[in-house]
Amino acid sequence: MGFSLLVLLTLQQTLDVRMDTSAAKIEELAQLPRGEYLKPALLGYHHLGADILWLQLLQVWGKKKNADNEYEWIYHALDVITTLDPRYTYAYYVGGVALTNYANRPDLSNRLLEKGHHENPGEWNLPFLLGYNYYFALGDAIKGAEYIGRAARTPGAPDFLPGLATRMHAEAGNPEVALQFLKALWKENPDLVVREKLETRAKEVMIERDLRTLEQALKQYHREKNAFPMRLRDLASDGYLSQVPEEPFGGSYLFDSETGEVRSSTHPKRLKVFRLDLEGGV
Repeated sequence: MGFSLLVLLTLQQTLDVRMDTSAAKIEELAQLPRGEYLKPALLGYHHLGADILWLQLLQVWGKKKNADNEYEWIYHALDVITTLDPRYTYAYYVGGVALTNYANRPDLSNRLLEKGHHENPGEWNLPFLLGYNYYFALGDAIKGAEYIGRAARTPGAPDFLPGLATRMHAEAGNPEVALQFLKALWKENPDLVVREKLETRAKEVMIERDLRTLEQALKQYHREKNAFPMRLRDLASDGYLSQVPEEPFGGSYLFDSETGEVRSSTHPKRLKVFRLDLEGGV
C-alpha cells in the first residue's frame, strides 16, 4: 500500500505547486504512463488516481487557447483517466465535446467516445455525441443517424430522440432535421462556449436551408419563364416566394442572373454534409 500512496502523491504534486506556465503541466500529462500500466501500481486506488488526474487536466483546460499539439496530450490524459476509471462518464462526455469543438479533432473525440460507449452502454449521451461528430464534423450523415438511433434505444434517453433518429434515417441530408438535431444538443450542453459554437453551426445550416429554398424557386421560375429573374426579390414579387430570406449572419444572398447560382456573402462555401447529399454521395 505504501508504494501506491507514493504514486498518488506523485500525481498530486502538480496540484500543490503553483506554476505560471501551462507548458510544464502539459509536459507532465505527456509523460503519464499508459493507464493499463499505471492502474496495477495504484493497488485499488485507481478511482482516486483518476480524480487527481482529472483535476490536473482541468488546469490545462483553464488556458484560453491550447495549441494543436497539446490536444494530443490532453487526449492521452483522458485515455489514462478513463482506463483507471472506465465508468468516468463525465470525462468521456466533456472530453468528447472539447476534442471536437475546441481542438477540431473529431478523430480523437470519436476514439474516446467509442471507448466510453463500449464501457458504458447505458449512457445515451455518448452515442448521441458520436452521432453529432459523424453528422456535422465528418460529413457522414448516415453513420451519424445510426448513432442517434443507438442513443434513442438506450433506456432513459430523452423523449425527442426516437423521432429525431427516425427523421435522420429518412432524411439524413435535410437541413430542417439538422436544425432539430442542433437544438437538441444545444439544450443538453451547459458549456457556454460550446453553445455559442452550436448556435453558429445552426446559422450555417440555416444558410443551406435558405439556399435550397432559393434554388427551388429559381428552378420553377426558369421552367415557367425560360430565364432567370434579374434580382432575387423578383421571386417574391412574382409569387414564387413569400419573401427572400434574411442571411442569418447579417450578410446577403448573392445571385448570378445568367447561371442561376446563388450563394451567401458571408459563407460562400456550402456545408459538406449537405453538398454530398445534393450530389447523391450520401
